Amino acid sequence: MLIPFKLHKIILTVLLFSIVLFSCGGGSDDSDPIDTSTPSNLTFTANLAGADTNNPNGDGSGVVIFNFSADNATSYKINFGNGDTIETSSNTISYTYTGGGITNYNVFISAYKGDKFISKNITITIKVNTGLIFSDEFDSPGSPNTNKWTYDIGATGWGNNESQYYTNRTDNVVIANGILKIIAKKESYEGAEYTSTRMKTQGKFDFKYGRVEVRAKLPQGGGTWPAIWMLGSSISTVGWPDCGEVDIMEHAGNRQGIVQSAMHTPSSYGNTSNVGSQTLDDVSTAFHVYAVEWTSEKMIFSVDGKVHYTYKPATKNSSTWPFDAKQFLILNVAMGGTFGGTIDPAFTQSSMEIDYVRVYQ
Repeated sequence: MLIPFKLHKIILTVLLFSIVLFSCGGGSDDSDPIDTSTPSNLTFTANLAGADTNNPNGDGSGVVIFNFSADNATSYKINFGNGDTIETSSNTISYTYTGGGITNYNVFISAYKGDKFISKNITITIKVNTGLIFSDEFDSPGSPNTNKWTYDIGATGWGNNESQYYTNRTDNVVIANGILKIIAKKESYEGAEYTSTRMKTQGKFDFKYGRVEVRAKLPQGGGTWPAIWMLGSSISTVGWPDCGEVDIMEHAGNRQGIVQSAMHTPSSYGNTSNVGSQTLDDVSTAFHVYAVEWTSEKMIFSVDGKVHYTYKPATKNSSTWPFDAKQFLILNVAMGGTFGGTIDPAFTQSSMEIDYVRVYQ
């Protein structure tokens, strides 16, 4: 049957309208879908501590607070422009520059989600007071900065009949709320009955002459043996005690409140005669600044500026003064041993808490 021309046009129009309606119907959205697989909208700012109109490059502390964010990001990696890098999942981080003077740094940040990332950089100009050559303020939560610290691992008695197994687990060493905690615990681990941490700057940082300051609160409990100390970087070639050892602070929970400083050299080591101490009633409840001033002539030990011992041998030679060479830093809590003594059976765990470590030259 033949369809009249006008009716044919009507049917064709209806069909075309239906096709268009079908292709545009169903509530579909012509806009592009949002990409959630790649980070975007990365922002990055730096706030210099103490910066104002009179001090546009900061107050000289070297402290910078970095703030950053990105859509869809799960982690960030920051290169501070001086070789140091940190990875974090937070949106802010505090970092302390060292070196002295006014310096420009080109700081890079990358925001990651899986293997997808977006990057950005800013340039900062910061003032650092002359003299600060090493600092860790422990402002980045989690594990200590691997660009600054490494670890001794294991349970060998460490020459002192100690009872702990040293690990680098967050169970034994962690940074939280701006404080480093070295945690000694009673637990069965790798054949030992206690665990703890011994961290050091060996191979990362060493120095000759200067002032070391460590603000710390000490653990408590019979058998605890916290220490802040240094060893000669030559220990790997000449051994101990020829390399020299400087005990800035050591404390025994069995002699609560007595903090001690000591020197170990070929002329006097082990149960050395080169030792001094002072008594503090609140070593385990309050922070104190433990320090040594090291010159070519002497070592001066103090707590909160109060001197309790000076080592200045009348004759300086390799036996009495192996301290004209670089040393590295060590932080640890031992259990028992020749200095720590008998471990209290009721001991479960306790921590040495450290606010900062600073070295001036």
